[in-house]
Amino acid sequence: MRGAAGIYVEILIQGELEHIWRLTQDPALHQRWDLRFSQIEYLPRSNPAEPQRFLYKTRIGFGLSIAGTGESVGERTSASGDSTSSLKFASADPKSLIREGSGYWRYIPTPAGLRFLTWYDYSVRFGAAGRLVDRLVFRPLIGWATAWSFDRMRLWAEDGQLPESSLALSVIHAVARIAIATIWIWHGLIPKLVYRNVDEQTMLAQAGVPLAFLPWLGGIEVLFGLLVLFAWRRRAVFIANIALMIAATIGVAVNSPIYLKAAFDPVTLNLAVIALSITGWIASRRLPTARVCVRTAPKETP
Repeated sequence: MRGAAGIYVEILIQGELEHIWRLTQDPALHQRWDLRFSQIEYLPRSNPAEPQRFLYKTRIGFGLSIAGTGESVGERTSASGDSTSSLKFASADPKSLIREGSGYWRYIPTPAGLRFLTWYDYSVRFGAAGRLVDRLVFRPLIGWATAWSFDRMRLWAEDGQLPESSLALSVIHAVARIAIATIWIWHGLIPKLVYRNVDEQTMLAQAGVPLAFLPWLGGIEVLFGLLVLFAWRRRAVFIANIALMIAATIGVAVNSPIYLKAAFDPVTLNLAVIALSITGWIASRRLPTARVCVRTAPKETP
């Protein structure tokens, strides 16, 4: 059974229709920016009037992939200059949640840029369990992947940032941000809230702060770690983190210098966290994001 609304994604791209058409219709280029596909291969056809059939594969990890087939069932250019490419797709792979589906791409030139949009829907296998998984997990995930991929392609079309670079920068940014958040949460939770480590209490006392403040300090650190995660698109978090690391290092050097020569000293730890912040700041300058896409179809869209 198909969803009532299907999946709709739209993005505005500063580029010519012919260029965007090539990036989306050439399988060798399409598979480079679309997160949903690992491989797209056009099959030969004896007559140009025949629908263009293709094969696709999607890697799902652990050496496994899901394969499927599809065909372009129509292309047209309207008098206003809009272009549409429609397709059908299906998978006989028993690992695939998707059984079959259909959709279209539209290319609409406007004074503000090219509106590139898609709508598609599909039926699923595995009965009621498959429909539940699709509604709760798969459909939101594939909708996000479509939107993220559209912005990845936009960066390629507008700025020349290769899709491979966009993916690498996204991974670097994610690793840096998650590592920083984990460090803050760990140092707030374990030595301050759970075990009340003696070194934490000693440094607090040497700084002239009442020991009763230790769990509050731990809670603040946990909250900051969560902020690093929830403010995923906020680059200022990296600057704030660098400032806090510098302040913490100075504080230890002034109030508890004995810890500067400890086995796990704060200098090397804070320096590593600063390096992660610089890495995350640089990587996050031009990242693809699903948020720039429109996810609800306007009423005038067919």
